[in-house]
Amino acid sequence: MRDDTIPQTVLFPDLFNKPLIATFDQPHASSDGGAVLLKAAEARYGLIDDFARCLVEDRQPGKVRHTLADLLAQRIYGLACGHPDANDADRLADDPIHKLLLGRNPIDGDPLASQPTLSRFENQVGVHELHAMGCELAASVIERHGRRLHGRARTITIDLDPTDDPTHGAQQLTFFNGHYDCWCYLPLLAFVTFNEEVEQYLCAAILRPGNAPATRGARGTLIRLLDLLRQAFPKARFLVRLDGGFATPAILELLDAEPRLDYVVAMGENAVLTRFAEPTMVEARSQSEASGQTEHVYTEARYAAGTWTHERRVVIKAEVVRLPGREPRDNPRFVITNLRQTPRFLYERVYCARGDIENRIKELHEGLQIGRTSCSRFWANQLRVLLTAAAYVLMQELRLRAARTACARTQVTGLRERLLKLGVQVVVSVRRIVLHLPTSTPDLDAWCHIARALGARSG
Repeated sequence: MRDDTIPQTVLFPDLFNKPLIATFDQPHASSDGGAVLLKAAEARYGLIDDFARCLVEDRQPGKVRHTLADLLAQRIYGLACGHPDANDADRLADDPIHKLLLGRNPIDGDPLASQPTLSRFENQVGVHELHAMGCELAASVIERHGRRLHGRARTITIDLDPTDDPTHGAQQLTFFNGHYDCWCYLPLLAFVTFNEEVEQYLCAAILRPGNAPATRGARGTLIRLLDLLRQAFPKARFLVRLDGGFATPAILELLDAEPRLDYVVAMGENAVLTRFAEPTMVEARSQSEASGQTEHVYTEARYAAGTWTHERRVVIKAEVVRLPGREPRDNPRFVITNLRQTPRFLYERVYCARGDIENRIKELHEGLQIGRTSCSRFWANQLRVLLTAAAYVLMQELRLRAARTACARTQVTGLRERLLKLGVQVVVSVRRIVLHLPTSTPDLDAWCHIARALGARSG
């Protein structure tokens, strides 16, 4: 045995009834063998080429080894495969699957970009290019589902929600936020849902300073999304669901002015609303005292804040919360709406349904590491957020195509482990490229089903 082979060979003499030797001797293998599905999903959107057209190429042509589209693709596919850091590029530079995803020969193709190249790329993108990329993200997602649904949808729901992105360095525009009790950014995320579908599709991701009010960027985002959605779905009716931070005169006036649009917007408690809720709170306290359980009673009122131009309907949930070992606690809630259904239906079936986007946000944080905004420049971090959003869009496409399989409602981390993280040996001949995947793949049927749904053929 040569010295240079020792680090690639490990002997376990006593684990089993025979000595076990682990030898790392497959030069053209990868642990991301299933990631070709990402390439097929991206072909449905064309996001990478759309993003690349938004960027200005100002590098010296004679020194360029990696196109802007290649750099974007390398980062987006890497994020989807669970490689969120630019540092990961060094160990993936010669991975045959990642080279294949960029259209290179998986065996003899040039290595992928290095970490310094990716870092320079992330830091050179300007604010106007980032704005154009954000617009392309929304347009691509909406166009894709417009084709899927043939431009027909009865209702389209738009959800906006901020989330915290804790920071741990000297990043630009990071501030201490008292609500989240940390130094952070506050990205604004937008999702759209079609008809009664379960999936909420990410269509916008805007990084904001840590001290940004909830409404920063919300009005412009709503206007752009409504314009794009009306072009793709001219007969649809819209529902906008927002939490209490968005209940400002500017947002409410925008929602009132839009045709064929309904809304449910939470509002914080104040003295007037508390007075409206008190008779119902008395009833809720009485019911809770009798049952010993948490009780809630619904009512409604007409209300106009001092900065509003007219009254609006407010649904009131008068709730008394009882927890073991604690005193009963009043918990009134208020939702502004222009819908006409009963207060209970509006609160429980319409407004509370927006809580499911917390699962989408959790996927972005835990499955795709959208919080890896460690660049010192704010706009470089915005680029990272957009690239993560693009990776999430591709993962949502895989989940959409997994309908009627065991992966139909699987979270992003599960999709990656079950569909993408497959050991593979890559063989290239003059005529074709063959990926030798394990026959013992647990979700082989689901993988093949998704591949066919994305345009592959059997046989």
